[in-house]
Amino acid sequence: MAKKPIFTFDKGGVSVKKERFSLWKPIWTFIKVVLASMSLFIVLYLVVSVVISTDTERRLRREIRMYEKTLPQLRPRAQLLGDVITGLQKKDSDIYGEVFHTDAPSVDPMSSLDIFFGADTIPDDKVVVYTKRKIASLTAVADGVDKSFFGIYPDIASAKALPPMSMPVKGISYTQIGASVGRKINPLIKAEVQHHGLDIIVPQGTPVYATGDGVVSKVVNSFKGDGKCVTISHEGGYTTRYLHLSDIKVKEGQKLAKGQQIGASGMSGNAFAPHLHYEVKKDGEERNPINYFFADVDADEYSNMLFMSINTRQSMD
Repeated sequence: MAKKPIFTFDKGGVSVKKERFSLWKPIWTFIKVVLASMSLFIVLYLVVSVVISTDTERRLRREIRMYEKTLPQLRPRAQLLGDVITGLQKKDSDIYGEVFHTDAPSVDPMSSLDIFFGADTIPDDKVVVYTKRKIASLTAVADGVDKSFFGIYPDIASAKALPPMSMPVKGISYTQIGASVGRKINPLIKAEVQHHGLDIIVPQGTPVYATGDGVVSKVVNSFKGDGKCVTISHEGGYTTRYLHLSDIKVKEGQKLAKGQQIGASGMSGNAFAPHLHYEVKKDGEERNPINYFFADVDADEYSNMLFMSINTRQSMD
């Protein structure tokens, strides 16, 4: 069925003509509807976003206002903390120098790199300097270990019985080794004096054991000087002394086996903090106790203990 033609009246020419179909008119109508819809959506969005606030937006605005008020107060505090940290770093360096009698170590530029994968990215001069420092450090430790072994070998070779060679306390690491024999700074008089034994830093009440078979030759219960002290005589002319004890479990004349508990650590007498002061003598001559520990720990632990005992200048008594 054919559609009826559509006619329009031309007022200017006072005539009637047939209407032609145009594609542009519906397209333009569609564009106007889309633009009107988008404009209405934008207006509604702006109204909602500006006038109506969600709980999250209100909370965020409150936080922003709080931060704006707090920021001026935090800036001087941050500056103060920075100054404090700088001071602590210097103090830490000073303490390290005081305790170990050397400069505090800097951060190792190669510590986080595997030597095989990182070598190509490190300048040759830094690798050379790093290697020289490592070699010097390891050589110094090795020399110290050699001296300690050479110091004890004559005693072992000439003695009919082995010297007391076990640890007086169990389960400690090298970090608990303090000052050994030599000129050390006394914490009470703040002056350098002769230190006659080895400080082992352990908590109050830590069990203390005989380092070898022997007989208790002297027991002192005092709150002055060496404090509560036990002296044990061993075969071969050796004697060991255990100072600043908090408790004594043996008596004079008692025979002891190696590893038998003789008391507990403390800070009796002139002690700056809880610890065990341990001494070794042979025929009345003072010996360095650290030299007799190598048989009771592995090589790495002994090297670290030796390093700590040599470089710690501050004694505990």
